Amino acid sequence: MAIKVTYLGRADYLPTYAAMQAFTAARTPDTPDELWICEHPAVYTQGLAGKSEHILNPGGIPVIATNRGGQVTYHGPGQVVAYPLIDLGRAGYFIKEYVYRIEQAVLQTLVHFGVTGLRVAGAPGIYVRLDDPGSHALLPQRPQKNNGGQIPVNQSPDFQGLGKIAALGIKVSRRCTYHGVALNVAMDLEPFSRINPCGYAGLQTVDLSTIGVPASWREAAEVLSRQLQTYLSP
Repeated sequence: MAIKVTYLGRADYLPTYAAMQAFTAARTPDTPDELWICEHPAVYTQGLAGKSEHILNPGGIPVIATNRGGQVTYHGPGQVVAYPLIDLGRAGYFIKEYVYRIEQAVLQTLVHFGVTGLRVAGAPGIYVRLDDPGSHALLPQRPQKNNGGQIPVNQSPDFQGLGKIAALGIKVSRRCTYHGVALNVAMDLEPFSRINPCGYAGLQTVDLSTIGVPASWREAAEVLSRQLQTYLSP
C-alpha cells in the first residue's frame, strides 16, 4: 500500500503536532500510512530530553515543549518538514532501522542536488562538508559497523568542518511513528545561533542555499517526499 503524501503548506506548529497525535491515537491496523509535508512559521521545539540551557536567546520566537526525542531545534520558513505516520509493525522494521531509512532518504535527496550528506557517529541527522559539499571522501567520525554505530563512552561527536543540514526527532506510540525530519533549503539561519542546535554548543547549521544549491522549497519537498516513500515502504 503506497504511503499517502499530503502537502500542508505553511502550517502552525501546535495544531500540526496535535493533529499527528490525534491521527496516531485513532489508527487501526488498517489505517493507511501517511506522509505530511509542510513548513512552519518560526518556532523552537524542545524534545523530551531537552535542557533549558540549550536555549540561549529565543527572543520573540516561541518555544514549544514536545514529546519527540532529542533536544532543541528550530523550524522556520524555507525548511521542508516531513512527518511520516508509519505503522512499524505492519512495515516490518524496528525503530533503529526506521531512523536509518529516514536518514537514507535525506542522503538520496541531497545526491539529487549534487551534495554528499554525511552521518556522524553518536549524532542523529545529516551533515555536509562546509568546504566541499560534493566530496565523497569518508569521514573519520562516521558510524563504524564494528561498534554498532556508536562512539566511545565520554567522547563527544566530532563536527569539525561540518554543518548540519537535516535534523531528526521522532516519537513512536504503539509501534506507530510521528514527528519526523527537517531539511534546511533556503532559510534565515540566524535563529539557529540563539540555541545549541540538538544540544551541541557551536554546531553550525547550513541549508542548501548556503552551500550553493538554488533549489526551491517545492522542488526539495517533492524530491524528499519521493525518497521517503521509497525508503519507508515495507
